[in-house]
Amino acid sequence: MKGEPDAEEYAFKVQSLSRLEVLSQQGVIDLFYGDECGVSLRGYVPYGWQFLGEEVSIPSISGNAVNCFALFARDNRYFFRTTQETIDARLLCDYLDQFSHTLLRETVVVLDNASVHQREVKKRRAAWAAKGLSIFFLPVYSPELNIAEILWRKLKYEWLQPGDYEEKQLLCYRVWQCLAAVGRQLRIAFKPFDKSQFV
Repeated sequence: MKGEPDAEEYAFKVQSLSRLEVLSQQGVIDLFYGDECGVSLRGYVPYGWQFLGEEVSIPSISGNAVNCFALFARDNRYFFRTTQETIDARLLCDYLDQFSHTLLRETVVVLDNASVHQREVKKRRAAWAAKGLSIFFLPVYSPELNIAEILWRKLKYEWLQPGDYEEKQLLCYRVWQCLAAVGRQLRIAFKPFDKSQFV
């Protein structure tokens, strides 16, 4: 069962995020939202139709075929990595290290409060700050504040097709292909951040 964020912390974080969004729109900073996601060989089937007596099935294998990490901006600028490894604190920090070498200006990365984001990320904050990279943690139980969640929904429920789940190698390739097309052939039209939606 989903918990609830602390109301005072949530309001403070929404206000802070609103200020970061304004600075990003003004070109003072770059603002990216980060998250990880697993894509498994268990295809998503929201509903289906079949004739009486007809058997319809989709092969299903448990476990993730590919794990993804993305940093995503409202204007569809984008950094991503895919792996068959578990994205633990070490790997996540390695990705943030790689990203820190690409910065054009002061940059803030918004991360959720997953345990993988905590201890190791906090250890490396000073080194990243020296390169112009800051980390902003969302309050717990607040995925609605992270636009990267929309990216994963688009990937799993719109961009990937049923045939992509037939075998692991194909699925890994199709996930990478979709993510590589984001910002070019595949775009997400985001509404501007509106703090009144969240408070």
